[in-house]
Amino acid sequence: MAEAMTAPPDPCAGAPQRLRAPPHDWHLRRWGAGPQALLIHGAGGDSSGWHPLARHLPGLHAIAPDLPGQGGTRAGAPRYSLDQMATDLAALLQHQGWAPRLLIGHSAGAAIALRLSQLLPDPPRGIIGINAALSPFQGVAGWLFPRLARAMTLSPFASHAIARMARAPERSARLIRSTGSAPDPSMVARYNALLSNPGHVAATLRMMAAWRLEPLLDTLPTIPTPVLLIAAARDRAVPPQVSQNAASRLPQGQYAELPALGHLAHEEDPAPIAHMIDAFDQSLD
Repeated sequence: MAEAMTAPPDPCAGAPQRLRAPPHDWHLRRWGAGPQALLIHGAGGDSSGWHPLARHLPGLHAIAPDLPGQGGTRAGAPRYSLDQMATDLAALLQHQGWAPRLLIGHSAGAAIALRLSQLLPDPPRGIIGINAALSPFQGVAGWLFPRLARAMTLSPFASHAIARMARAPERSARLIRSTGSAPDPSMVARYNALLSNPGHVAATLRMMAAWRLEPLLDTLPTIPTPVLLIAAARDRAVPPQVSQNAASRLPQGQYAELPALGHLAHEEDPAPIAHMIDAFDQSLD
């Protein structure tokens, strides 16, 4: 008796995919059908963090790559700065013939989205930032954190030590709670797997060491694209005032606030964010 044929997995159902687009071997996920939206995660995350929100955006073809060295993307070159990552994402889009209508970024991913919009020959119709990291570290942290990250990247053992410490799920849960978010078991398991991966940790540290926001911040008043910055009132990682200030400097900036969520708001409760994105998207026509 012949075996029943099984259909191949739907490439737009969030299943992991690999694409080679120099200089990196990209790992990404896609959901839905319709106009394209590029989803860019923040430092230390990966594309799987977009799954809760993407399921609430059925009218969009959501494309979520892992940043170089993070998640499943294999970095083909040490390109971890804001400009380099935006440039390499632009190359990925060109390689695939993708022209997203929307760029959606979380935390540092929002900064990358804004910079990417300046590089694309066919700019997006709109940009959405969720708890956008659009402020440099202040005071002692501004001096210490980048130097600490650079020092740790010089040690081949630093990322392994951090990954070993993160293997206890409770440590991952505490880290998530420290950002103002309330983690469920699936969120804890996902971040625990990421933080236990030395390669992922090393790439995140390199990204932090190379992070320079000031050139982008100086150009905010020149970005013509409509931008919606969504902030969560309980975010302890990036205060809502950061998004409010940035929106006021953007020619077509809008600000919206969620009253009861933290830094990982799009994973905690994606429905209200999806509603904001849908309303913003409709306003662009």
